[in-house]
Amino acid sequence: MPQYLNALEPAGLLQHFAEHPPKDFLPRRSPEGGPSFLARFDLLTTVDAEDLQQFMRLPCARQLRRLLRWNTCFYGTTVSEYAPMPAGLSAEALCTSILKDWQRASPLLIVKDVPERSPLLSAEENAFADEFVAACQARDFIIVEGQALAYLPIDFASEEAWLASLSSGRRRDIRRKLRARADLQIEVWPTGDARFADAALLDEMYQRYLEVFAQSEIHFDCLDAGFFRAVLQDAALKGQVFFYRVAGRMIGYNLCFEHRGMLIDKYIGLHYPDARDYNLYFVSWLQNLAYAREHGLSHYVAGWTDPQIKAYLGARFTFTRHAVYVRNPLLRFVLRRLSGLFESDRAWFDSVNDDATRS
Repeated sequence: MPQYLNALEPAGLLQHFAEHPPKDFLPRRSPEGGPSFLARFDLLTTVDAEDLQQFMRLPCARQLRRLLRWNTCFYGTTVSEYAPMPAGLSAEALCTSILKDWQRASPLLIVKDVPERSPLLSAEENAFADEFVAACQARDFIIVEGQALAYLPIDFASEEAWLASLSSGRRRDIRRKLRARADLQIEVWPTGDARFADAALLDEMYQRYLEVFAQSEIHFDCLDAGFFRAVLQDAALKGQVFFYRVAGRMIGYNLCFEHRGMLIDKYIGLHYPDARDYNLYFVSWLQNLAYAREHGLSHYVAGWTDPQIKAYLGARFTFTRHAVYVRNPLLRFVLRRLSGLFESDRAWFDSVNDDATRS
């Protein structure tokens, strides 16, 4: 299996992505060994909600939006935090190889989630990412800010010590929400456990994943049941599944991986309204922090979505960049000038920091 720079998750997860791709994804592998895929992509996927609402008020907005769904070649995956970049190539050579492999196979090429001074990676990996972005810019790629990846250093000795780092108002609110733990049964099973051979359990877990997917604002990569079956039955991934039950009934679970001395939070399945009634998001956050602390891990990496609530829970953030190449020169010119519209997480982060500075 290829060795990758930027890998915050086990390489086996990328293999399961290739073998069980999301709906309507066509997985492929570039000549240098990096994972990629073809998919139809809505260019408005990451546009700020307010800007999207304004767009949808335009005459013929639905017809216009259909015109903004393009066949796209992505370099990377939707199951890795960062673009996996094969070791042993220079950044220049990798950029050249990606462009040559694409060869105008689609109107749009996106190298997704290139790290930007990530505190979760080595100095070598961050330097390579910067060199790669520079090589892309020299070849007329558009560089667009990606999403905000939430993480938390495990630098506290207890739950109370972590709570003490928050404001008094947040401490009171979180303690109130955590009272629900008294009614929950919490178990942790490793991936590869024999109990994951139970077809009924696998189906129930997949349905809980679909409930969360349906609630999401972004509907791009719906993973299939085969992916979860393969991952849950793979002991080599060193995954941990946190189950949350009430009176024996599963109301949620959280699938995480131990990798590079960190706990990487990947997938959550919830049953509504029970998950809200029992404040499962808050409970699972504390459970993950406790697991990471008890196992001597350096960081809890909480993923991309819902940055506002993660910030409320004390998360820090690091960003990525997407390197975008548009085949049509005129459209490339237009998108270069509109690229800020697609950077909703960065706009949110900057506004929060501005507010904090003013206060």
